[in-house]
Amino acid sequence: MFDLDDLYGDLATNDPATFYARLRERDPVYFNPRWGGWILTRYQDVAAAYRDHARLSSNRMAGPWGEKSARRKGGGEVSPVFHYLGQFFAWMDQPDHTRFRNLLQTTFTPQSVEGIRPRVTELVHELTAGLPRDEPFDFIESYAFHLPVIVISEYLGTPPEERLLVKKWSDDLSHTIFAGQDGMSAQERARLGEEAVRGFADYFGDIIRARRSAPRDDLISRMVQAGKGADALSDDEVIAQCILMIFAGHETTANLLANGMVAFDRHPSQWRALRERPELARPAVEEMLRYDGPIGGQGRWARTSFEFGGKSIAESDRVMLVQWAANRDPEMFADPDVFDITRQKIRHLGFGHGIHTCLGSPLARIEVQETLRHFATEFAALDVVTDPLRYKPTLTSRALVTLEVVSRPA
Repeated sequence: MFDLDDLYGDLATNDPATFYARLRERDPVYFNPRWGGWILTRYQDVAAAYRDHARLSSNRMAGPWGEKSARRKGGGEVSPVFHYLGQFFAWMDQPDHTRFRNLLQTTFTPQSVEGIRPRVTELVHELTAGLPRDEPFDFIESYAFHLPVIVISEYLGTPPEERLLVKKWSDDLSHTIFAGQDGMSAQERARLGEEAVRGFADYFGDIIRARRSAPRDDLISRMVQAGKGADALSDDEVIAQCILMIFAGHETTANLLANGMVAFDRHPSQWRALRERPELARPAVEEMLRYDGPIGGQGRWARTSFEFGGKSIAESDRVMLVQWAANRDPEMFADPDVFDITRQKIRHLGFGHGIHTCLGSPLARIEVQETLRHFATEFAALDVVTDPLRYKPTLTSRALVTLEVVSRPA
């Protein structure tokens, strides 16, 4: 008997393909009384909900996720955690979201991102050279974490050698952002989150002040120079976007790399195809994002009551857009549970959709493409030895707890 209300249970966490297929078959627009909101699992519904800015809000500082969680227990002031999280542009609605995205797009251009590909290739070679051969190692701790955090640190203009400190703050903050079933008390999450944002704020604040007086060729300098007058970003706004980028910039890409290695291990013919045809690295990344992307879903709340998918959504109802499930929808993808790097026209939702498509997705794509190209020449295979695989119990992230692999040289 499947408990389709248990979104944090073993089946949903460690076998989401089975869980969400059953849920989609039962009801693709399903009200989960235990979670207290609607669960969308069909591709067309999830994509439509991403585009429905008029009726569905992304604002985590309002609605059912808002004021109560943002304020200290027993006090009226906004907590340091939510002071900065509330300025994440990804958690804003229009017109605030548009203002931030337009400013950031002027600094996060495709040309500037593509220009770092040679540096990414260099880092991939350096990190790969340090990996053990013919003995188990933790792929996440030894490689998947380091590449994206170095890349985003250098792109922002922060010292990459301090990445372990940044990782600690990110890990501590993740307990607040993901809020999964990790057994941690709300008080402990709040304590860790506040320590993390204070660390981030002091760290980035010093760099921002330095860049205002002496700009460099980096993203922080471009952010502090973006916009004029009322459109310019304040120090706190820049700090918030730096926290968002450093957090999302390594967490998402590390999970995509790890999940991709599992997919190739489970489908060895696809690794052989990549080794024979390195040009498949680009479509392989898209199939990795579709097949087992790093983001589980994104939360919204209803601004007003309306009909959706034949159901009555009430004002302030929570709605979870399960993009992971949408990417396995058989109405959209033939043989959705098959990992096929030659698949054509992969219109996945792995990085979101519409104006809420991840701004850093071009950077993540480059990092994973260059990793696949080099690994395909270096390794006959990377054999997964972790058994069973265990994932962190969250709705918004698809993240392995650990991934032990053994590399077989080519």
